[in-house]
Amino acid sequence: MSTKLKSHIALTLVAIFYGLNYLIAKDVMPNYVGAFGFIVVRVIGASILFWTLGLFVKDKVEKDDFPRLMLSALFGVGLNMMLFFKGLSFTTPINASIIMVSNPIIVLLIAAIILKEKITKRKLLGIIIGALGAIALIAYGKEVSLTGENVKLGNLMILVNAASYAMYLVVVKPLMQKYHPITVSKWVFLFGFFIVVPFGYTEFMEISWSTMPTDMLLRVGYVILFTSFFAYLLNIYALKTIKASTVSYYIYLQPLIATSVSIYLGKETLMLHEILSAATIFFGVYLVNTKSRMVKDVS
Repeated sequence: MSTKLKSHIALTLVAIFYGLNYLIAKDVMPNYVGAFGFIVVRVIGASILFWTLGLFVKDKVEKDDFPRLMLSALFGVGLNMMLFFKGLSFTTPINASIIMVSNPIIVLLIAAIILKEKITKRKLLGIIIGALGAIALIAYGKEVSLTGENVKLGNLMILVNAASYAMYLVVVKPLMQKYHPITVSKWVFLFGFFIVVPFGYTEFMEISWSTMPTDMLLRVGYVILFTSFFAYLLNIYALKTIKASTVSYYIYLQPLIATSVSIYLGKETLMLHEILSAATIFFGVYLVNTKSRMVKDVS
């Protein structure tokens, strides 16, 4: 199996972890853990796992790379997580989901400017087609609200969050050419810890672990292990061989996976628009991940 194929499998797993997260973790907040407190739990849990594994990785980070690691922590852990949860508390889940679809487009533009990645017509078309499929899947039959208290502020926060994660994917990529994914991840989460603790310390201390039901504890464990530890590790692993813009594209699979699981569990019934949306997303994946001699690069 080629390294590139392994990277695509890794990204598919990340999409599955995040897609399932919508169903698994939704009852934890705010009933048992506050949003910022949950972020602290995620960062502490993932940091412990990364630093434990880091004991077996003999990488020495060069002094000049620590500023880039700090920036990666700021964009990928601090701003990314806090703006998403705070923005979601102001706006609606449907608004947030649609805005997040802008992430691959932002990554494509930032990567073109900073990393000099070429924007091919084929990839741009694939991203646009995938975005349309994801929006159709998310928004069909639901209300997109632009009114209400702080909705616009929430929408802006979600947009900045999407841009922050896009910047993270671009900033962290050069580090993957030099270091092991675990080495990068452990430092990113350690620096991220110092960013999020001042904001989430109070809520973290208010968590009543002893009275939390077992199923909720398992859900917290899932968020730490899969959506924090494995998701970040596999994303960074994929960045070794795949362009940042392609890595970001896999966000379009998340609503598809969440919908598929809901249908399997009997919470939704399969509709024609879901079949068409899925086909559109997969066609976009095909365009993004294949090359054609008939299509010229544009800068």
